[in-house]
Amino acid sequence: MSELSLSSGLPGRRVVVTGGARGIGYAIARAAAATGAEVALLDLPGPELDEATGRLAGETGAAVVAQACDISSYDQVRAAREALLAGWGDDAQVLVNNAGIVRHDPAESMAVADWDAVLAVNLSGYFYCSQVFGTPMLAAGSGSIVSIASMSGLIVNRPQPQVAYNVSKAGVIMLTKSLAAEWAPRGVRVNAVAPGYIRTAMTESFLATDRGREYVGDWVGGTPIGRMGTAEEVASAVLFLASDGASFITGETLVADGGYTLW
Repeated sequence: MSELSLSSGLPGRRVVVTGGARGIGYAIARAAAATGAEVALLDLPGPELDEATGRLAGETGAAVVAQACDISSYDQVRAAREALLAGWGDDAQVLVNNAGIVRHDPAESMAVADWDAVLAVNLSGYFYCSQVFGTPMLAAGSGSIVSIASMSGLIVNRPQPQVAYNVSKAGVIMLTKSLAAEWAPRGVRVNAVAPGYIRTAMTESFLATDRGREYVGDWVGGTPIGRMGTAEEVASAVLFLASDGASFITGETLVADGGYTLW
């Protein structure tokens, strides 16, 4: 770029958000749509995906499409890209890898099936989507990928045990660096956002449990800003990294944790 760009919007861009039917993913999709992007929500099939798509279109007036997809399946990711290409008539210009799951189990008793499930969605799924949606970006000579990592990829959280989640998010950070190094010369930027503790419908329901009430003191007490973050605050960081305002940034992980990892 020859001129300074302060824009954090994505007007006219075709944006894919995985896990877009709820929580942080929905907030990212809404922020992108509000700036004039065409948005595709990729999520597991069901009424929640259909409801989120209609709600997002109503809130923003943007063109929004739903695409059912389990990102832990490479075949489903490829089929999702083909379906969107047929509908849009062109490929996505921005990919946000957001879908994720977590298991709070001690390492010594964690079921192998749970370990495999977390890594399949949180790490393999991010690679599948990056490859499938990123390859056409490489052919076009431009594009932007932003992945949701976590501060859990930088530290070991307490008090909850979550070895598979931590490992998967550390992998996302290295996946981001590796793809960025390979793809920067070909016009595709790859970055990540590492949120701290964020209030979403999912975390609110967890915090209402006995275990959640036990954890929240450490979560908030360990955050210098003194509160949990919001999905909208994460969305702002994602939108910046995806936009032309971050045109000289690639391979970075922006930590949005209220200062939690400072201690």
